[in-house]
Formats: sequence, structure tokens, C-alpha cells
Amino acid sequence: MSDFLEEVLELVFHFLTSQKDRNVVFIVCKSLFGVERRSRQRVSIGNCYSITPQTLINRFPGVKALTSKGKPYFTDVSFDPNVLGGLAYPWIDAMAKSYRGLEEIQLKRMFVSDASLELLSRLFPNFKSIVLIKCEGFTTDGLDEIAANCRSFPHTCTSLVSLNFACLKGEVDRGSLEILVVRCPNLRNLKLNRYVPLARLQRILTLGPHLVDLGIGSYIDTFKTLSGILEVVDRSLPALHPICSDLTFLNLSDAPGIYGSELKTMILRCNKLQRLWILDKIGDDGLEIVATICKELQELRVFPSFAYDGGVTELGLLVVSRRCTKLYSLIYHCQQMTNNAPSVMSKRCPNLVRFRLFTLDPRKADHVTLDPLDEGFKAIIKSCKGLRRLALSGLILSVAFAGDSDKGMLHVLNGGKKLNKLKIRDSQFGDTTILTNIGKYEAMRYVWMPSFDVTLGGCKNLAKNMPKLNVQIMNENQEKLDDSQKVAELYIYQSLDRPTGGAYPWEG
Repeated sequence: MSDFLEEVLELVFHFLTSQKDRNVVFIVCKSLFGVERRSRQRVSIGNCYSITPQTLINRFPGVKALTSKGKPYFTDVSFDPNVLGGLAYPWIDAMAKSYRGLEEIQLKRMFVSDASLELLSRLFPNFKSIVLIKCEGFTTDGLDEIAANCRSFPHTCTSLVSLNFACLKGEVDRGSLEILVVRCPNLRNLKLNRYVPLARLQRILTLGPHLVDLGIGSYIDTFKTLSGILEVVDRSLPALHPICSDLTFLNLSDAPGIYGSELKTMILRCNKLQRLWILDKIGDDGLEIVATICKELQELRVFPSFAYDGGVTELGLLVVSRRCTKLYSLIYHCQQMTNNAPSVMSKRCPNLVRFRLFTLDPRKADHVTLDPLDEGFKAIIKSCKGLRRLALSGLILSVAFAGDSDKGMLHVLNGGKKLNKLKIRDSQFGDTTILTNIGKYEAMRYVWMPSFDVTLGGCKNLAKNMPKLNVQIMNENQEKLDDSQKVAELYIYQSLDRPTGGAYPWEG
């Protein structure tokens, strides 16, 4: 291919903004592979352990924008940052030597130290944008380095559209916050931390009538989202009633001080809700109100409050599925469940793309028939063809506490044709199950299995039969296991590079 034609193709490739489209083009021939390789400026990595920084640099030498995800979605995993916590520093250090033109970086669920932010701010002269989603490890010292050294950032803050500092600990300067709200006429989304008092909130609302999404509460009838409510008592809720009629998203999952009766009173006013995150204190009768009032509901998340009484059961699931037929996303923590409830839901809500069902007692079966919950999950897998993965795009399947037989796992692997991520926990799946239909694993981003009955020998056999997979085990202690002993957790993922270091008792 002539140099002129390659230059023309590189210009054409700049109009291919979809990563999927570019992935299709580069496999056509070696010439297009080379052109695409040199012209790729944006790269997205779904699992930072699937590739090393140097392999990325060798593959795409001209990257200006990087998106990378670290540890798995599941928030109940306490991964050691030095083991499987998604350390950002090695990536930033490697890019500093080869990607000096880097302009944007977005990291999700990674460990970002202040040293990482300092390195980022000092070694990339054209750096313009940083997005940290559910990351940890940094403080305001690291953010100070970004603010002080990144000279390519906008010179003023008047273009600011969204500000979220809910994760920061400690008080913020209240006067500075008010000035920021006044000077940013385009600011629409503001998420505050718990140290901003309610008395100051009224002042912020007065200064920022342009706000649409406030992560602590509001008194303005233009709000569509209400979230971030933490230490609020029942008697405070009536102040929020005037805005309820326009809300499309209500998040009360972090407000254990609000009880069922007040929740129900509030829900009765939220007839436009499309997304609802709530604690199980709402009860089955509260979910009946949700189903009656919120006909446009598309996403429902019911989280455990671990209260001594109350909670939700299969009855709440049934009533929601009967009336909220537009539902596509469900996370449901319940006291008890039957096989019939998911089966009925699979017929009433066939467009489900996210389905997570947890019983608070991990070993509890169908409380009516005493059978494992295999049939319920089989129905979901069979009827809901859109089920795909758990986390990135909202197309999720998670099977927790799936009973005492291996059938549930086999239904998942054989039925979920587009399954991308899978978590199986607190189930008695054994070596036979994980070694059945093992070719499915190569098409998935990862499989994570804590608290189940797989042995070290089974893990070794899986790694031997599937050399392209990384099969990693995790135990609370580092003592050496023999092949017949059970492993505590299993993490399977496909990688272009083998894992480095000796993080676990054994790695395949």
C-alpha cells in the first residue's frame, strides 16, 4: 500500500469513532491493521488485568484517551490493592514514557494514589480531562496537584456541568462552594458529601436555580433526580414532597432512618418514577404501592437494611412484575423466594437485561416446595434473551445463592448466549460444573465464584484445558493447599498476558 493511500486511510479512520467498527476494520488485512494501529487515539480496557501497559503501548502507539476498569464490579469484595485492586500507578508510569500526548483518562474501580495523580499532572503537558469512578486511594492532596499543574484544563470553571464530591471525607469550604455555584451557570448536577449541613443547603438552592440533579435533597420543582440522602429522619421527608411529582429517579438506599410508612407516603407522590433504589423496609405492601403508582418504572433496586423485622419476599416481586411491564433492570434482596416468582416474572418482563436476586439466607431454597431455585433461574435465562452482563452497560446477570445442585450453573452457561460477566456465590457447585462447557469462559470477560465447592485440583484442570484463561484462586490464609482441598474464591478471566507476581497460593 502506497504512503499516499495510507495517509488517506488514516484520515478516513478518524471518522470511525466506534471501537467496535474499528475492531472490525483492522482484521480485514495487514495494511488496514497497520493503519488502524497507528491512527487509534482512544482505547477502552474492560479489565486492566487482561493486558499489560507495555502490550497496549506496543499495539497502539498514538493513544490520547484511555478508559480502564480495575477490580470486578462486586462491592463486597475486599481485594488487597497490591493483589487485585486495580493499581493505576503502573499504567500512568508506563504511559508517561510513551504517551506524552495523553489528554484524557477515565478510571473505574481502580486504586489511584496521590502519587499517581501527581505523576499524571506533571508529565502530560496536554492533559485536559480526568474521570475517576468508584476509585479509591486518593485525597484532596492529589486533586490539588491536578488543579495546580494541569494547565490545559479550562481556564475558568464557568463551563462546569457536573460536580460530585460525595466520596470526599471532611468539610469543604462553604463559601467557596457557594461561589462555585454562582459562577457556573451551566452546572446541572451537584453531589455533596455528608458534611454539608441542611441549613447551608437552602442557601445553595437559592443561588443555583439552574440545578437539575442535587445529591442530597431539593426544594425546586425542576429536579428530576433525588439521591444521596443519608442521615435523614422521617419528620424531614415532608419537605421533599413538593418535588416528588416530577422525579424520574429516587435513591433512598442510603437512608436507614426512613421507615416504611414514610416511604409509602413519599412513593404515592412519585408517579413519574422510572428508576427506584430503596431499602427493603418498604415491604411487600410498599412494593404494591410502587407497582400501582409507578407504571413507567424501568429499574428497581431493593437493598437489605438488615432490620429485625420487615423485608420483602416473592409477593413483592410478583406484584411488581404484574404491573411494571417496562422493567428491564432488577436487583432484589429478599427474605424468601420461590421458583414460581422468577418464572412468572420472566413471562411478564421478557425485556429484562439485569437480574440479581439475593435471599438473605444463602442456603434457603424455595420455601414452598423446598426445592433449589434452579427452575426459577432457568426460566429467566430461557425467556429473557437480552441478559448479558453485570456492571458496565447495565445488561446484567448475577446468580447468587442458586441452590444445592449443579443444574442452575449449567442453565446459565448453556442459556445465556450473550453472557459477558458472571458471579456465582454461596452455592454448592463443584468441579464437575466448572469443567462442563468450559469453552464458554473464553467468550466472557470474567467469572467470579466465592464460597463454593471447587477444589484446587479442579482449578488446575480448568487451567490446563484452557491455556488462554487466567485461573486465579484466593484464600484468606496463604498456606499451601493439596488438590483435594476447596478454594475460597475463584476468579477466571481471559488475558493477552499471563499474570505476574505471586499474589495467590497458586495461579494457572
